[in-house]
Amino acid sequence: MRLDRFLANSGVGTRKEVKEILKKRKIKVNDSIITDGSIHIDENKDAVKYEEKEISYKPFIYIMMNKPDGVISATEDDEHRTVIDLLENKYRTYSVFPIGRLDIDTEGLLILTNDGILTHNLLAPNKHVDKKYYVELKNPVLKSDIEKLENGIELENGFVTKNAKVEVIENSEDKVYITITEGKYHQVKRMFKAVNNKVLYLKRVQMGNLKLDDKLKVGKYRELTEKEINILKNN
Repeated sequence: MRLDRFLANSGVGTRKEVKEILKKRKIKVNDSIITDGSIHIDENKDAVKYEEKEISYKPFIYIMMNKPDGVISATEDDEHRTVIDLLENKYRTYSVFPIGRLDIDTEGLLILTNDGILTHNLLAPNKHVDKKYYVELKNPVLKSDIEKLENGIELENGFVTKNAKVEVIENSEDKVYITITEGKYHQVKRMFKAVNNKVLYLKRVQMGNLKLDDKLKVGKYRELTEKEINILKNN
């Protein structure tokens, strides 16, 4: 692997920043100062140091974000702030991207990674990975509505959803959890619209067996633990 790529993928800086760091003679490989980012190293054997601190190479990174309202689930956009814009530079150097998407006005659990295989496995239609949402509604949800939603409901364009699960939150008939396996555009909102109700607030709280950390404030993020990474991979 090229040294400059290794440094960028390890969170040292962007390719441009790495070039300057190398020029300033701050990088050592096996205790020798290296200024040429094009040299190839063995990331599993060579000892690479930045300002005398050894760098532990991580090929993949996994981030849990509590996405805020008003931010889009994309890597770049000319009009809106993206989830990538919320990240510190050390994470952007990994060229991460969101697994799936949340609508601009939807909050909650979003995973960002540079692991393409995991992303494919979680989003593949045949995987049927559950996505659980907390929903606040304009009107109380009726038992007849729950039955329609759970057994598949036809949306305005003729698309019929797969079976869902609706849980009414105790003593709050206008607040529910809904679990779906698909991710069509505005799907949850359209499902409730089909039973003459309106979603006022929507937040994803779980994806597969991975739950949103309830200590993670809106707009904040953190790296996944090894246990959480394994949970994701075993969905």
